[in-house]
Amino acid sequence: MAALADAGLGPELADAADGTAYDEALRASHEAGMRPVGQDVGTPVIHAPGPDGSPVAFFGPVVTPRPKGEAAGRLWDGVLLVAGTPGFYELKRSREVDPTFE
Repeated sequence: MAALADAGLGPELADAADGTAYDEALRASHEAGMRPVGQDVGTPVIHAPGPDGSPVAFFGPVVTPRPKGEAAGRLWDGVLLVAGTPGFYELKRSREVDPTFE
């Protein structure tokens, strides 16, 4: 309840956690989000236009701290560049710092 209050939301939303009214829509949304990337990745997942304009999806980006302003725009430009490269699948490296949540 405190998290809902902190977010400025009503406590009645907590009832959805134990109900089933949103299950079908939630499953459909999740499936639609994961279909382009496959089930062998985690989250987050990002969707971008691919080389032929159809959507492609990737796990990520995992970035800490999160970029803002022009840095966020440059990151998106990079996502568009790799998404437009036929056959591009993955970049990964080990983390050097713990995540920050600002």
